[in-house]
Amino acid sequence: MLAKRIIPCLDVKDGETVKGTHFVNLRQAGDPVELGKEYSRQGADELVYLDITATSDGRKTFTDLVTRVAREINIPFTVGGGIESIADVERLLYAGADKISINSAAIRHPELIDEIAKRFGSQVCVCAIDARNDADGWHCYIKGGRERTSLRLMDWAREVADRGAGEILFTSMDHDGVKQGFANEALAELSTEVAIPVIASGGAGKKEHFRDAFTLGKADAALAASVFHFGEITIPELKQYLRREGINVRI
Repeated sequence: MLAKRIIPCLDVKDGETVKGTHFVNLRQAGDPVELGKEYSRQGADELVYLDITATSDGRKTFTDLVTRVAREINIPFTVGGGIESIADVERLLYAGADKISINSAAIRHPELIDEIAKRFGSQVCVCAIDARNDADGWHCYIKGGRERTSLRLMDWAREVADRGAGEILFTSMDHDGVKQGFANEALAELSTEVAIPVIASGGAGKKEHFRDAFTLGKADAALAASVFHFGEITIPELKQYLRREGINVRI
């Protein structure tokens, strides 16, 4: 059985790592390169860097950051935020990223998934899905969670897998930053519906939440931010705990 992955996520704004709750109320969490180096040292399997304010100026700043990260860190990392075209993908891969995460652009232009998979391989394309469990079921959101779409979570997940995405990064907006556990029922359904790996995001507060994401949610990887950034859980202690719980992780 493939090892389950632990992935710290670094949201970057103006060159600084930030973290919020329900996608708002951001606070600073440190230098993204130094944090990435520390997570690599601790045994993180991968990293995700998201440019959360990808204006034209932000894009240049972020590309420079990706170059610095690639120089300093020896584990795979994914970058996302404001990626709208194959040219954006090329720019970030050339800067040193291993994978690219697309979200709003994928919903607006689904053929971008096909193009990335065809040009660079499915393993490069991570499709991020931000969704909320509204009164009428799980719906996908774009623009950093500000705009609801007509797409239902499971329908969209099946489509992105069919189009060639290599992984799905699923964030439950209801669970984001509140540290009450991942959306395990939705995760389990996603993992059943698609044949590609699903990364759980939104809700990590204690070590047991990671265990549940892997056992109840059937996730292939679990991503978290604030519990790592603010030292509430360290990656070595988390992995040792998961091992004791019978979950296959790389130590």
